[in-house]
Amino acid sequence: MITVVAALIEIDGKVLIARRSTGDSNTLGKWEFPGGKVNKNETEMKAIEREIKEEFEITIKAKKFLTNNIFKYPNKEIDLRLYKCDYISGNINLHDHFEYKFVNKKDLLNYDLADADILLAKYVQEDN
Repeated sequence: MITVVAALIEIDGKVLIARRSTGDSNTLGKWEFPGGKVNKNETEMKAIEREIKEEFEITIKAKKFLTNNIFKYPNKEIDLRLYKCDYISGNINLHDHFEYKFVNKKDLLNYDLADADILLAKYVQEDN
């Protein structure tokens, strides 16, 4: 099983989602909470901060674990772990995505989310 961390970044009451332009065929072109794999000897909180810096060129601070979803794609099983994160600084520049939006929580399920992210989106909607 692969541990993957995802960031819940909220600004002005809206949350960041992004659409994949690289990576696994199961998530290509799908919307997701941004994040990535946890490296060996790396904490989950450090991993999410590193991944967001690499993929978006912004600085965030991971604050708290919220929920997870163990999901089996046809070619792998992941433990997708969502963390509440604070935006610190920087302007978004995309590297592994071709689009991003800040959306209202209630609208999350209107987007074509990666399958593993759907349960996380439902959690975010309920946790207003």
